[in-house]
Amino acid sequence: MTEPTDLLIIDGANVVGSRPDGWWRDRAGAARRLRDSLKGLDADEVVLVVEGAARGLESTEAVRVVSADGSGDDAIVDLVRDEGQGRQVVVVTADRGLRERVKSLGADVRGPRSIRTPG
Repeated sequence: MTEPTDLLIIDGANVVGSRPDGWWRDRAGAARRLRDSLKGLDADEVVLVVEGAARGLESTEAVRVVSADGSGDDAIVDLVRDEGQGRQVVVVTADRGLRERVKSLGADVRGPRSIRTPG
């Protein structure tokens, strides 16, 4: 990303799942490693959305963690709609359906390889 983003939303399950590094053996640990690797990204606010076994992961000073009550995709769409007004929003995901949903709300989309991840 060349210029700072106002709001960077990371689809945690999708980004973690994009690397065949054994994440499925420790989903919560994989989400924690991802959260910790996001420090220093060029964005005013970084939000990591987690679901399933990764729910309950705590936020850090650099990354706000949102635990989805249900679908992580729905939580991301809600964030874009509720917090993206008047802001440059980028969603990091490879999920085609989610990409279309957030683009229709004005967000830009990047693939998981656009950010550095653990491993």
